[in-house]
Amino acid sequence: MDQYPSKLLERAVSEMSKLPGIGRKTALRLVLHLLRKDAKGTHALAESLLRLRDEVLFCKSCHNISDTEICEICSHPHRDHSVICVVENVQNVLAVESTGQFKGLYHVLGGVISPMDGVGPGDLQISSLVERVAGGTVKEVIFALNPTMEGDTTNFYISRKLSHLPSPETPVTMSVLARGVCVGDDLEYTDEVTLGRSIIDRVILKN
Repeated sequence: MDQYPSKLLERAVSEMSKLPGIGRKTALRLVLHLLRKDAKGTHALAESLLRLRDEVLFCKSCHNISDTEICEICSHPHRDHSVICVVENVQNVLAVESTGQFKGLYHVLGGVISPMDGVGPGDLQISSLVERVAGGTVKEVIFALNPTMEGDTTNFYISRKLSHLPSPETPVTMSVLARGVCVGDDLEYTDEVTLGRSIIDRVILKN
């Protein structure tokens, strides 16, 4: 006899368990919960996931998730367009936004440089960041990458790329979060007060 009484149940559990942080026991609990929900609720969830996959866009400027070609943050008239906060992923954008301490724009790299994982500079959204800074309107770049070896390596690589932009005479100011965020911590799980203070007390990098 199969582990589950239904092949459809087995397939649903198998697919659900492929999600990050979801083991088979948790997947089974979630699938059974969906079975107990009314059909309308389950169909609504399925539709929202399908529409998310088919219709969600990535902002052409900052690469954050968006419903339009240019996201609400990049198009907001009251954001400070002279300051860019560089983050690893969309979760980090949400983490920084939750502090209420940053009113500039973002740039989502889509990861960090990690030779061990086969991720090089060309796999990240670095060239588009260089283009944004070269445009001359950006006055400060804040590196808000996770405080890991890979994050620090990425900070260093990008800072070298930006060190003489937009011109050698007026290079962009670069800064990193204050180390209130502990080494190895993920910004997504850092409390809002600590992260907010790290933004306020950011440290200027030497060009």
